[in-house]
Amino acid sequence: MKDVFSVVRVPESSIAEKQSALDQAIDWLFVAQDKMVDDGFGSYHFIDGWGASYPETSGYIISSLVEYAKVSRSDEVMARCVKCANWLLSIQKQSGGWQSMTLAQSRPEVVFNTGQVIRGLYSIYKETQHEKYLQACIKAIDWLCSVQDDDGAWRKHAYMGLERVYDSYVDAPILEVSAKTKNDLHTLKAIKNLNWIIDNKQKENGWFLDCDNTIHKNDRPILHTIAYTIDGLLDSAQHLSEKKFFDAAKIPAEKLLDIFLQHGTLAGRFNYDWSGSESTILTGCAQISICWLKIFRETNENKFFIGAEKMNSFLVAKQNRTMSGTSNTKGAITGSYPVWGRYENFSCPNWATKYFVDALLLELSIKSAD
Repeated sequence: MKDVFSVVRVPESSIAEKQSALDQAIDWLFVAQDKMVDDGFGSYHFIDGWGASYPETSGYIISSLVEYAKVSRSDEVMARCVKCANWLLSIQKQSGGWQSMTLAQSRPEVVFNTGQVIRGLYSIYKETQHEKYLQACIKAIDWLCSVQDDDGAWRKHAYMGLERVYDSYVDAPILEVSAKTKNDLHTLKAIKNLNWIIDNKQKENGWFLDCDNTIHKNDRPILHTIAYTIDGLLDSAQHLSEKKFFDAAKIPAEKLLDIFLQHGTLAGRFNYDWSGSESTILTGCAQISICWLKIFRETNENKFFIGAEKMNSFLVAKQNRTMSGTSNTKGAITGSYPVWGRYENFSCPNWATKYFVDALLLELSIKSAD
């Protein structure tokens, strides 16, 4: 395979190397918070410097840090999570939603972004039992339900007003919260969206229609949003104990795994027959590794663990651990490989490092349980 995403094979990283990479990634996330004027998390661009806090990604970064705190027993990690959660409460819209993009852009509330803030706030609620976090989640889910269309899709308050299957990644936190609140309406709304996805938007080979976050490349979605969709289905399947959603997630995850194990890397985009194009998106690589590990936990099919181990080793090799050593980049994952690739080029988006953290945490957790 000789093309723009040329085969890259790296040696397997040791457990110690992966633990060190994880710790350095966490240190970079601390920097990404400390550089902000508020308590959210920003991203770093090699030319433009630090951008403003991003509510969506700040929300799901909290979830990652909470999981890290459980193994590191770090009071600092939890203190940072609480500060960010309180900041997110302070910027929740009256409707219950949260805005898209960075805080500096002052945009209206968006379905997907709101779902990711719910993830973070519910993580903090579970640790602190402070009611204000749960109530903010309930208010947000009430709003999400109010703007859902009758067929189960979200179009109003969706990014660019477009129906998209990666809203499965919104369904999962709705289901987690509704399991606590026993709110049947919330549960049914999430299930309605999940059924809309697998009944209307998934091909027999697992590929998804309406999966990209653009219009002009919607026929070949990026790995980032494909992985969002798969992960949302996996977590929803777990919350509901519903095999059909798990099966819908496993088919595309296994397609991508087979491609990766054959070629040693993954393209940035995939069309209807899983033909790849464009350079590697490291964010999506970390996300799909997480999906493979979740499938391994459920099925014990070893190839999913092998693939995730290899992918995580690839990501460790691409982490900025020695890169001219400034705290702005050390420990971070860039958006693309090479760094000038199309996705978030010349930058360290905080969500790339967030998913790198999640992938390493999950792999190390599985290994420690053996």
